[in-house]
Amino acid sequence: MSDIVVENLEKMVNPRRFIDGSERVVSELPSLCVGRGVYQPGWRWSEHAGPQTGENSVRHVGLIESGRMTIRAADRTEATVGPGDIFEVGPGHDAWVIGNEPCVALDFEPRPRVD
Repeated sequence: MSDIVVENLEKMVNPRRFIDGSERVVSELPSLCVGRGVYQPGWRWSEHAGPQTGENSVRHVGLIESGRMTIRAADRTEATVGPGDIFEVGPGHDAWVIGNEPCVALDFEPRPRVD
């Protein structure tokens, strides 16, 4: 493997499309997965993603590029995040878009180290 790996989120060919039209793409680097979601107004994890994927929400580390989203942790605490905010939330959370603008968010997930 080369010491340099380059991917481009704009060129991913298999985005995950949610039932409301929102979508998320993921690029896998050797040590990190980077996702970029464009979540439409009204999108909510527990209504549009969880039932479609059959998965529970997992830990997320994220950065909001535009729009706003409220995140509710498993302990029921909430935070609203917007452009420039970075966040980390544990598994079992819910999240939903606030307002009439799509929320664009990056998320980061470490991968097991391969040497």
